[in-house]
Amino acid sequence: MTITHQENQVILEAKDLGKYFQVGGGFKPKRLRALNEISFTLGARQVVALVGESGSGKSTIARLLVRLMEPSSGKILFRGRDILQEEPRHASLDYRAQVQMIFQDPFGSLNPVHTIGNHLERPLILHGKAKGAAELRDRVHELLATVDLNPAAEIAGRYPHQLSGGQRQRVAIARALAPGPSVILADEPISMLDVSIRVGVLNLMERLKADRGIAYLYITHDIASARYFADRTMVMYAGHIVEGAPSEELMHKPAHPYTQLLLSAVPDPNGSMKSELKAKSGAPKLIDPPPGCPFADRCPSVMAVCRQEMPGATQLAQDRWVRCHLFGQGTAASPVDSQAQSAVGPRSALAEGAAS
Repeated sequence: MTITHQENQVILEAKDLGKYFQVGGGFKPKRLRALNEISFTLGARQVVALVGESGSGKSTIARLLVRLMEPSSGKILFRGRDILQEEPRHASLDYRAQVQMIFQDPFGSLNPVHTIGNHLERPLILHGKAKGAAELRDRVHELLATVDLNPAAEIAGRYPHQLSGGQRQRVAIARALAPGPSVILADEPISMLDVSIRVGVLNLMERLKADRGIAYLYITHDIASARYFADRTMVMYAGHIVEGAPSEELMHKPAHPYTQLLLSAVPDPNGSMKSELKAKSGAPKLIDPPPGCPFADRCPSVMAVCRQEMPGATQLAQDRWVRCHLFGQGTAASPVDSQAQSAVGPRSALAEGAAS
């Protein structure tokens, strides 16, 4: 696939985003660092995956971008506009229409006492996408047909508990489509689905990207599905993005020791992704963290400098970088993970991605 000029345009940008939470009581509450100066861009028709273990800050990024939480520092730019500086309600409503979210739990994100039709009518009315009962009904049926839920009229009258998990997640996708977004933040959208139907949901999202020009931030702990679905992959650890690269290249040539360890956990009969590295036990300290790299205590390649200084970003190639002292002192304190600047290589089939 060759990326056109239009596809290379930046739609959404996170710039030095930070998020801190006050924990504990008393006169000296402590501060938990959830995100530390996160920067990246998302281009039109691009899929960027964000992978990492639980607690690394992936979902926090999505909640900041969709404005469910406010950042402690940094900027959110949508088509060049600083969204955090826009106070009028209409500006906020426009942004929320353009940037939608799909949550991990398809049942928990739907109201059990409302019909499927009700769930889709609400965003259509809120964002002025339909007028009158007939048009509203037609738009609901159109959305259901778009996500392959047929017969649409029958599905619209059902309640969430009357659908399977895969059907409920397709309803959640249809609801996200209702305002006509250009960006969808997909937070673990297939992790609670049966393995047999995960590929169908990913293929639906891929089709919507092609048909509607939607860009995705795909959040997952399943690095194999990131390889299948995403153009680029960023790796998170303890509130930091430690590596960014085209997905296929990152899977075959991981640079950061943490990325290597993640890939070594993927079942691989060919051994192409295996790493000889072994992680030390322990967890990152997010409350009053010590200086240096947050992975230092677990890293099998740790050096003295790792416990003293946080490495900057070292550019390994035009479109990939890593934040690790093994590759030098770094060239930037807060890298922006750029869009793919050249043709994105072919992606493997999901079966191959799961195996390797």
